[in-house]
Amino acid sequence: MDEIARLGEFLRTRRAQLRPEDVGVPTYGERRRVPGLRRDELARLAGVSSSYYTRLEQGHSTGASAEVLDALATALRLDDDERRHLHTLARPVRPARRRRPAPERVGEATGELLAALEDVPALALGRRTDVLAWNRLGHALFAGHLDFGAVDDPARRPNMARLVFLDPHSRDLYPDWPVKARAAVGNLRMIAAQHPDDASLYELVGELSSTSAEFASMWADHRVRPCATAVYGMRHPVVGSLTVTQQTLTNGTGTCVVIATTEQGSPSQAALSLLAQAAAESSARVSRTGGRVR
Repeated sequence: MDEIARLGEFLRTRRAQLRPEDVGVPTYGERRRVPGLRRDELARLAGVSSSYYTRLEQGHSTGASAEVLDALATALRLDDDERRHLHTLARPVRPARRRRPAPERVGEATGELLAALEDVPALALGRRTDVLAWNRLGHALFAGHLDFGAVDDPARRPNMARLVFLDPHSRDLYPDWPVKARAAVGNLRMIAAQHPDDASLYELVGELSSTSAEFASMWADHRVRPCATAVYGMRHPVVGSLTVTQQTLTNGTGTCVVIATTEQGSPSQAALSLLAQAAAESSARVSRTGGRVR
């Protein structure tokens, strides 16, 4: 699907999600045949002609100005992230064949950062949420059931979006799983708009859409959400319940570092300390036997 078509789909979906009473559009008790706002109602709220908005939504008009896009974003009650996403979708893009990019790698500085964060769960993610590297505690917290060394092989690397939707262990890790799942989908939505030529990314979206009805439903909702800072309850099989703050740090290169922290002096911090001890003991046993952490 090209950018113009995705722009129209985004506008259409978000228009359908906005009720007339939310924006002060009178209905006079009439029976409405379409969900949400009509095209002419949204056009009127945005201060553009109904015919122009219709062409834009149907993909027959390109080059919408920043002012028009901002007016539409205001009419649709988009937040700042959604507004930026709308501008990204409307950005002119030269037609290009989708390509399969080279495997992503962790830079030396990022590797040093993960090593320095020895007492904090941390992992490095590529732009498609492939796990490029993790420290021992990050592995133990997020995916201790997987081979620690899998991240070293591009063909075996875990993918966090895939784990959230398709891996039973990862699904059970979050008691409020739908919140985590919507965050994963919202982040992928933003990345897909920023990298329309990434064939591997669209293969991932296609795989998840065909294998998970929940992913397909959330993807069709067109909600966008950057991974920044979020608090999640976790139900870990080794140390039980804990609450962590997940923060995503990025330097603009496409690779980001996700760290998980707990409140000082809390039961969650105690649980994380126990997990660190268990991970260290497991690593020591593996070193003695020459095996691998699983």
